[in-house]
Amino acid sequence: MSGGVAVAEAQWVGAVTVGIEGVAPAATFSNLPAAVEALWLALRALPLGSQQYEAYALFFGEGAVERVGRFLSRDGQLQLTFTMAGQSHLVWVRPAERTAP
Repeated sequence: MSGGVAVAEAQWVGAVTVGIEGVAPAATFSNLPAAVEALWLALRALPLGSQQYEAYALFFGEGAVERVGRFLSRDGQLQLTFTMAGQSHLVWVRPAERTAP
């Protein structure tokens, strides 16, 4: 909100790269919806604990493309972590032209 008027956030436009550290190599997609869908598909296949699974289901569920787009616009990237088999893994989304996490 700005001065009491709702301001629509711009939708992310452009290629993005996603990855899951130690699990899946980086992959670049021409658009954010395809990237978010592929990332959620990969995360769902992992043996996450129920709390981690539910948290990611909420984050990557309804409104995920807009949510991730806001992170990209505001912070330049999105980084989340989860623990699997006692090891922490970084999940990341960033504009395709950025290479390092």
